[in-house]
Amino acid sequence: MKRILIIEDDTSMAELVRDYLAIHQYEPHIETSGDRGMKRALEEKFDLILLDLMLPVVDGFEICRTLRSQLDIPILMVSAKKEDIDKIRGLGLGADDYVVKPFSPSELMARVNAHLSRYERLSGAGQKSEEIRIRGLRIDKASRRVFVNDKEVAFTTKEFDLLTYLASNPNRVFSKDQLFEQLWGMDSLGDIATVTVHIRKIREKIEHDPSNSQYIDTIWGAGYRFKV
Repeated sequence: MKRILIIEDDTSMAELVRDYLAIHQYEPHIETSGDRGMKRALEEKFDLILLDLMLPVVDGFEICRTLRSQLDIPILMVSAKKEDIDKIRGLGLGADDYVVKPFSPSELMARVNAHLSRYERLSGAGQKSEEIRIRGLRIDKASRRVFVNDKEVAFTTKEFDLLTYLASNPNRVFSKDQLFEQLWGMDSLGDIATVTVHIRKIREKIEHDPSNSQYIDTIWGAGYRFKV
């Protein structure tokens, strides 16, 4: 049974989500303050985290930043804040999705199921012995680790998935819509903003000069290409 941590200070909302997850055969756990939620997420094993943005003590942005530096599981940010800047900031910190309140329980379940399924598929048994080596870049699919010139670089879940997908299909041009559908697979924040944010983060981590890319090319008007 998949364990899901709900970090949400609205008790009635947290309990509603908990009950709906339980009905669908998940094992939900609730924390109502940011500091306790972050501590528990780091100390226990969970398969997915539902993270509210506005929390007491420590807010969702800070929690996401901390968790993503240490955990490689899906993080779904949930908030009543609808502004694109908040969505882009959350995704830039490593959140895998941004769900705006109010939402229907069925919509939330669809997102939870999709992210868990993609996480399992992209880190599945079929990839465990595979490694991608291109010039000074090494991607270890089994351990989900990335090395640049033999130095390990930390990646978020979606950054790793996106880099691996591009590197596994070298010299092929993918539009932003195609990448969004492949990696996120659902209607969420505007796909162009989501993909662009993640590509920028990846370049900052693997490129010696992000403005003069040696790995990921921007094909203007078409999308992105991992060149070999």
